[in-house]
Amino acid sequence: MKIQQIHHVAYRCKDAKETVDFYTKYLNMEFMLAISEDKVPSTKANDPYMHLFLDAGNGNILAFFELPNSPDMGRDENTPQWVQHIAFQLESETALLQAKEDLEAAGIEVLGPTDHGIIKSIYLFDPNGHRLELTTTTASAEELQRLDAVKWEMLEEWTQTKKVSHKAQWLHAEEFAK
Repeated sequence: MKIQQIHHVAYRCKDAKETVDFYTKYLNMEFMLAISEDKVPSTKANDPYMHLFLDAGNGNILAFFELPNSPDMGRDENTPQWVQHIAFQLESETALLQAKEDLEAAGIEVLGPTDHGIIKSIYLFDPNGHRLELTTTTASAEELQRLDAVKWEMLEEWTQTKKVSHKAQWLHAEEFAK
């Protein structure tokens, strides 16, 4: 088996209309499709839902479910809020900074930009509380090759020790020098 690509990633939403409005208005995603049913096709459970699909570019689809008969949605309280997020690629650092400016002008709180060494990112929350990252690649081909060369060693070191590997510390060398 060879996976071709992710067809869609699905999350829960509090309000289908509010979610579509946010993603179409602020992230310029196209609203592709809505499916609403009384029964879940895979489980046959009686659980009415609205299932939304948004075009996230290049064949990537972001989907949401509104589940009116389920308890209010929450989050995994054992996982820090910064861990679970959806990241979207922008074409350039200029586009990233413009996105930040546009979002803030619309009254949306934005964190960043944050320099991760190989990418720069900004962060915000959608109306459902999902953390979003808008990012752009800033790495050179050489930097990406350096990371690729140590990925398996870093994974093995982490697996054995559960401690940070310093094989890619050069990513934040300037930051650590301060």
